[in-house]
Amino acid sequence: MIGAHRAPLIGVSAYTVLARWGVWEMPATVLPTTYTDAVVAAGGVPVVLPADAAHADVYLDRIDALVLAGGGDVDPAGYGAEPHPRTGGVNPLRDASELMLLRGALERRLPVLGICRGLQLLNVARGGTLHQHLPEVVGSDVHASAPATWSTHGVRARPDTHVARLHGRLDLDVVTYHHQGIDRLGRGLTATAHAPDGTIEAVEDHAFPFLVAVQWHPEMRDDPSLLRGLVRVAAKAGAGVGT
Repeated sequence: MIGAHRAPLIGVSAYTVLARWGVWEMPATVLPTTYTDAVVAAGGVPVVLPADAAHADVYLDRIDALVLAGGGDVDPAGYGAEPHPRTGGVNPLRDASELMLLRGALERRLPVLGICRGLQLLNVARGGTLHQHLPEVVGSDVHASAPATWSTHGVRARPDTHVARLHGRLDLDVVTYHHQGIDRLGRGLTATAHAPDGTIEAVEDHAFPFLVAVQWHPEMRDDPSLLRGLVRVAAKAGAGVGT
């Protein structure tokens, strides 16, 4: 339970990659500081979670909310598809760990925010499928214009959703970098925002206090609206005063 003077602990799933620093090149658990900085700006205390499915329950018993961060593509085997030639960065260890974290968080009714890959993982966990290369579907590279380059585009949210309420408006300008997206929507999920080309940009499940996932990267903008909403719900739930 969150005490009156303790900010909620927000677990953020991390990458497992081969990294280089100084004279070393080794497998490492890494996470861009934009995520942890955004959690702090929203009033939470970030906790970086490694790809460690065996201890998922231990982490979940200690955190107050979960953020599923961006990263490589979800293994298409998880939704019964063969890999597209452009599918890359697949990490079954991370997939397994994050699925355990997600399922455990939902069992505990912890607030959850999925970001980019996090939206795709949530959709797959609910039995949905993904477009493995969006440019072939929408006819443009608007969602990721060039390697290692952030794109921006408009998104329109549906009224009476977390996304709309937290931002205080329906039309958003978002930062994005992804080449995959939702195809068949997963069970229990509602599409709550779309890009002009029809790409699903946000999903929610209103059976939970806060289960929101977005295809864009809110941590790359000086707008903590979504993370602030996550932290607020986590703090209220921990204090035992509802949502």
